[in-house]
Amino acid sequence: MASDGSTPSTLVTGASGQDGSYLLERLAGLGEVHGLCHSAEAAAALSLAFPGVYAHVGDLADSEGIRRLIVEIEPTHIFNFAGNTSVERSWTFPTETADVLGIGPVRILEAAWQVQERSGRAVRLLQASSAEIFGDTAVVPQNETTPRKPVTPYGAAKSFAHEMVGVYRARGMFASSAILYNHESPRRPHSFVARKISHEAARISMGLSDALVLGQMDVFRDWGYAPDYVDGMMRILDADQPGDFVVATGVAHSVRQFVEHAFAYVGIDDWSSYVSVDPALYRPADPKQLVGDPSRLRSLGWEPSVDFEQLVHLMVDADLRALQAVPSDG
Repeated sequence: MASDGSTPSTLVTGASGQDGSYLLERLAGLGEVHGLCHSAEAAAALSLAFPGVYAHVGDLADSEGIRRLIVEIEPTHIFNFAGNTSVERSWTFPTETADVLGIGPVRILEAAWQVQERSGRAVRLLQASSAEIFGDTAVVPQNETTPRKPVTPYGAAKSFAHEMVGVYRARGMFASSAILYNHESPRRPHSFVARKISHEAARISMGLSDALVLGQMDVFRDWGYAPDYVDGMMRILDADQPGDFVVATGVAHSVRQFVEHAFAYVGIDDWSSYVSVDPALYRPADPKQLVGDPSRLRSLGWEPSVDFEQLVHLMVDADLRALQAVPSDG
């Protein structure tokens, strides 16, 4: 990955999350790799899963800790995936969200800039931005120049970090933002709506449950497959020039359509008998249609390998396999 032919040293923050784990698999054998986790337990699990990765414990709210780690490692590449990825949670903890997701990336950028200045060796950084920076925009689809109008604490924090990546890029750093749309996989926690749907559809089909409760079902999202998006982010950091890139499929589907596909796949056509809507699960503000235009990323040779229907099927299949592997009480 190092552009000058030297052996790269890569730091992945949020290494124990969905994107971090897929990226670590891709980085195997590509130089020295460090993973930053939020807890000692996560770091221990990371060391077991990836024996060749140096696991560290840290918090993006800790300015000195982040600076010390980056100065010690002197990475040539940084992927910043750290911070809670739940938009819903950002309403409960808005100040924490602003600090970790907004200011946290600036701490990384500044530490990386100091390393670059002292060593004379370029540091490439990728910030995991979000479609939430566009808010409830009327522009469909969105691209890299779409005005940012976030309507959630999560989106506002990501928008600030996105802006600061541009500031450091103008300063002379190879700093890029991947504007990520919804990307799912069997590694998603059950708290996320796509995984909640796939898991409950599997349970209901096996007679283990009889109800799925959701919030707003008529919002549209551009859903992709997490490993495809990780591939896109690697291409962005390996590009000739830094910049902002939308990472999306270009096709939107509603939560309702996700439900229909998941239940049909397990042989349940009358899904409405099992699914109910609870207004208490509605978010204070929820963009109605987020769909990205990935034309710029496609210019780097990227294409998604999994479409929406395939994504739903592979997630349900994974949940079915996991449930079938659990011994029954009898």
